[in-house]
Amino acid sequence: MAVHRDEPDLFAEPSKASDAGASPLAERLRPKSFDDFAGQEELIGVDRPLRKAIESDRLTSVIFWGPPGCGKTTLALLLARHTKAQFVSFSAVTSGIPELREILKHAEHRLATKHQKTVLFVDEIHRFNKAQQDAFLPHVERGTIVLIGATTENPSFEVIAPLLSRSLVVVLHPLGDAALDRILDRALHDTELGLARFRLTVTGGARQRLRNFANGDGRALLTALEYVAEQAPISADGIRRIDEAAVDASLLKKSLRYDKTGEEHYNLISAYIKSMRDSDADGALYWLARMLEGGEDPKFIARRMVIFASEDVGNADSMGLIVATAVAQAVQFVGLPEAGINLAHGTTFLATRAKDNASYVGLQEAMSDSQQHGNLSVPLHLRNAVTPMLKGLQYGKGYRYVHEDPEASSEQEHLPPQLKGRRYYRPKSR
Repeated sequence: MAVHRDEPDLFAEPSKASDAGASPLAERLRPKSFDDFAGQEELIGVDRPLRKAIESDRLTSVIFWGPPGCGKTTLALLLARHTKAQFVSFSAVTSGIPELREILKHAEHRLATKHQKTVLFVDEIHRFNKAQQDAFLPHVERGTIVLIGATTENPSFEVIAPLLSRSLVVVLHPLGDAALDRILDRALHDTELGLARFRLTVTGGARQRLRNFANGDGRALLTALEYVAEQAPISADGIRRIDEAAVDASLLKKSLRYDKTGEEHYNLISAYIKSMRDSDADGALYWLARMLEGGEDPKFIARRMVIFASEDVGNADSMGLIVATAVAQAVQFVGLPEAGINLAHGTTFLATRAKDNASYVGLQEAMSDSQQHGNLSVPLHLRNAVTPMLKGLQYGKGYRYVHEDPEASSEQEHLPPQLKGRRYYRPKSR
């Protein structure tokens, strides 16, 4: 296994001869084989395509996408163990384009002189902007490198389309309870690299607390367990007992996984809007709370609320826009944490109103016609004859003033002749 030594070696094995506490527990217990890997069975179970591709060293460029601690880097480690290609690890956080160009230069030389490909693992590939990602493209196209990217962000937004089209996107999911328990048991019973030396007993309630804290993140689970174990009191018989109280006393409140510019940002606001649209005030309040707990800007939520009031409530209850606008002003004036009450007020009001998206749909259809038909001329009778010359050009001729001619509103045409009869606004309250 070859690793580019200019970067921190993510793949070095901890020495069993060294102190088992010299490196973090999560690093010491990083799986070194598929048998040790917990979770993602649908991807790397026996005879699954991804596992077979890695074991047979036939992997093409791939993007591993998933939340922290789900196994992206570990899969890269397993690939490194099975490939005959030169394996190079590279972090988009600690290195930049100059280092990348040097790696690519060596990869070209290696292919030309030794006929050996290079597998390039790029951790947090989303940290490269789209212009920087262009540097990979010609080398992936020529087969100089096999690109293995890891990202916590949606590749559709963060990876350039040409790279995506040449890569397999593999979605990894947060680890379930069974996988987390397997990781926990290994940590408790491993005598060389784990915590067996602490002689720990962990109650069922404490396990649940640790799983909840981890939130599907295996690395977070091991980090929390290690910290709790070190803090746990030692009984007279030398056993450290970890119960719910011990976990609660040792761990601070888990910060919810939320990136105000990333995938979860869009997921939560989507869930919030859809809950209000479906008139589910309870669901909307929950997703509102999740966003506020995660540190979302309340002004962003208020703006979406104002949009929702016109897009989804519309003329079914025009008071919705008044309330939403008032909430947006209150958020500016009050600030957090109390502004959350204003947001909850607006959320429950809008969720429980009748809904009508006719204004929104009508605008979309009218814009489509505008784009399709181009700049259709305004009919002469709708033009304003502000000068004698314009009046002489028939501007305003035939226009019927509705206040003097009540029948005009129903008989007078207000669209260009090419769109005569088109109907955009079709109200329907529900």
